[in-house]
Amino acid sequence: MSRVLVTGASGFIGSAVVAALARDGHTVRAAVRRPHLSFPYGVEVMQHPDLAEAFDWQPLLQGVDRVVHLAGIAHTRGADAATYDRVNRLATARLATAAAQAHVGHFVFISSIRAQTGPAADHALTERDPPAPTEIYGRSKLAAEEAVRGSGVPFTILRPVLLYGPGVKGNLALLARAAATRWPLPVKDFSNRRSLLGIDNFISALAFVLATPATIGETYVVADPGIPPRLSDVFATLRQARGRRTFIMAMSPDYIELPLRLFRRADVWHRIGGNLRVDAGKLIAAGWRPAHDTRGGLTVMAQAAAPRKSGTASRSTR
Repeated sequence: MSRVLVTGASGFIGSAVVAALARDGHTVRAAVRRPHLSFPYGVEVMQHPDLAEAFDWQPLLQGVDRVVHLAGIAHTRGADAATYDRVNRLATARLATAAAQAHVGHFVFISSIRAQTGPAADHALTERDPPAPTEIYGRSKLAAEEAVRGSGVPFTILRPVLLYGPGVKGNLALLARAAATRWPLPVKDFSNRRSLLGIDNFISALAFVLATPATIGETYVVADPGIPPRLSDVFATLRQARGRRTFIMAMSPDYIELPLRLFRRADVWHRIGGNLRVDAGKLIAAGWRPAHDTRGGLTVMAQAAAPRKSGTASRSTR
């Protein structure tokens, strides 16, 4: 097995990746800015400065033959274009160049579907679509991809869609909390479909490319297989997984879209009401075998988060 450096190791994705790689027998070095997370036994933890600063990556790369680069910023409030560029593009460029100099055999860069598109698209996206990011986050990720390609290190680039799984934060955590309530949810008329990606499917895709030399030099979009769910499907699945009735009611999406557009938040509407379908056929054709579709993955997530019912033990009297 190989020695793998994982950057961004303390995040939702990074901590799951570190645990999975260690479980599979790899020697793992977890690169973190602040060591505040407990990693599995045997994982080496190394600290580095803020990615916005220039620093020497070579001590972290010593003895490493593979790198999984997850660290970066995404949709950070108050961050300007210059900050995104320093953290997402320039830090990636420095690490990829240092990895090439250290003769790292495989550099896997975790980019984002937002390097390829805005928050919505009118057709199912594949790698053949020309990249057209619409926000500073996506543009910084696309620029980072270009830096990796130009560094000379053997690379694979993954563009995952929005991930979910136990411990997820952000928009999907909000959806899960809403689904956990007993209130009716007015999402029945939302017919748009958005691809999602289970954390275990992501980890299996990462393990596949790390083990497959033919993926070097390639870029792949990554999403759960099958037809992407509608918003109403997501809520229905999360509630059914907890053994509860769906309780979804009809309401025209116009009641949400019009106020958002009025207050110049069309970007929020596109994330809620727009289509973003992604076809991971290229990676599947290469040999990746995802473990489940989105319905199955959301069911597992909801059941893992559900509070356990404590049983009552009977006592006999004498």
